[in-house]
Amino acid sequence: MRLTIRHTTRYAFDDPVSYGLQQLRKTPKSTHQQHVRRWKTTVEGGRRELGFEDHHNNTVELISFERDAKELVVTSEGELTLEDTSGVVGRHIGPSPLWLYERQTERTKAGAGIRALAREVGGEDGLDRLHRLMAVVGERVAYEVGASEAGWSAEEALEAGRGVCQDHTHVFLSAAREMGFPARYVSGYLLLDDRVEQEAMHAWAEAHLDSLGWVGFDASNGISPDARYVRVATGLDYGEAAPVTGTRMGGAGEALSVAIEVAQQ
Repeated sequence: MRLTIRHTTRYAFDDPVSYGLQQLRKTPKSTHQQHVRRWKTTVEGGRRELGFEDHHNNTVELISFERDAKELVVTSEGELTLEDTSGVVGRHIGPSPLWLYERQTERTKAGAGIRALAREVGGEDGLDRLHRLMAVVGERVAYEVGASEAGWSAEEALEAGRGVCQDHTHVFLSAAREMGFPARYVSGYLLLDDRVEQEAMHAWAEAHLDSLGWVGFDASNGISPDARYVRVATGLDYGEAAPVTGTRMGGAGEALSVAIEVAQQ
């Protein structure tokens, strides 16, 4: 499958920005199941300072604001070809050791609810247990746009019984790590069946099995990722795989808009 993607983030400010820096994790990398044919980032109201790979093997771009800018527009766009590998990403690569992904974070720290959920998930083997975990998370946390808070932890989302893909992923990660599996957060793009325009990137989880390596699980849709999924960044939780993080001085009265287009060619 061949996909084209265009992701535009626009900031407008009532007052000028005196200084600002942003880290972007919006650039996918070629792997055995996805090939990046072309990709570029353009910036209006600022400039690209440098790019590097972080400890999760993500491509990171550092963007600075022009002095006294009142608008910053960052557009990432490109074309990829993808294959369906039933969610299997393969062996672990990158500078971080595999054991790092067994560590819980503040967002994924297991409480009584997560521990109880993990104990009830059975299965014939590790892969079967993880598929059953994905199904249980989807049942216990109903997908509901606008129902969750941005800073919710896995335990809070499970207790509320509702959330979005970020919440599903944090609950899955917390329970999978409690069950003894290395697990990581994935942010990326998803080709939807009913529309091209989207308002946000998608999120899902990957867990590591000795027999297969990393395998993806999307609790929001109840499937392992197929050729519609574009992997962009990974981390221990959302904070390490977020498409944009940063800081600035000045720039009061911020207005943010995000436009994403994912289309099949």
